[in-house]
Amino acid sequence: MSRASLEKKPTEVASMFDGIARHYDLTNDLISMGQDRYWRRATVRAVRAQEGETILDLAAGTGTSSEPFVDAGARVVPCDFSFGMLAVGKERRPDLPFTAGDATRLPFADGSFDAVTISFGLRNVVDTVGALREMLRVVRPGGRIVICEFSQPTWAPFRTVYTEYLMRALPKVAGAVTKDAGSYQYLAESIRAWPDQQELGRLLLQAGWGKVGFRNLTGGIVALHRGTRPV
Repeated sequence: MSRASLEKKPTEVASMFDGIARHYDLTNDLISMGQDRYWRRATVRAVRAQEGETILDLAAGTGTSSEPFVDAGARVVPCDFSFGMLAVGKERRPDLPFTAGDATRLPFADGSFDAVTISFGLRNVVDTVGALREMLRVVRPGGRIVICEFSQPTWAPFRTVYTEYLMRALPKVAGAVTKDAGSYQYLAESIRAWPDQQELGRLLLQAGWGKVGFRNLTGGIVALHRGTRPV
């Protein structure tokens, strides 16, 4: 099966995710050793969705990340550019308004949402700052952004062990489940090439977000970044 390159051409990345959609949630659970559930709970708490709010969940995949916002009484719009992911999600949750959309050209009006969140998807977008500006556009003044994304472990010895697992073991484990090790080789390479916590914070500021901050999860394997659209 073909894999995307670090040029992150949208058609290549979308096609890659189409191919792994059926096994995506199970594989995430396996390669993260169950930590993905903790990361998603932390993301939901950071968004602080209130009853009656409208939340945009970008790179929503099969909708697993969207479901807790429904439970909180918010209206959530799961959005992804992989039609394969959207199809699997629609089978799982036909009640959710799954929407096809590219993060750099979102199909929503200005100020449509109270908050926007993206988990493990910003790293796959061809234009990071462009996507962050689009998210700013579709959120109301005073609205919130929460990004959950892989980052850099802060303790050097742990970072060495983690990088070894990331580059060598992870593609093999995922490949055994999906029969597509190439896609997860891309995953490992894209994580390794991704900006660290401080640099992503600078990109958020560059895109126009205010009150930017972050906190590390699991020793910095993942970081939660937050920001607010200036009023």
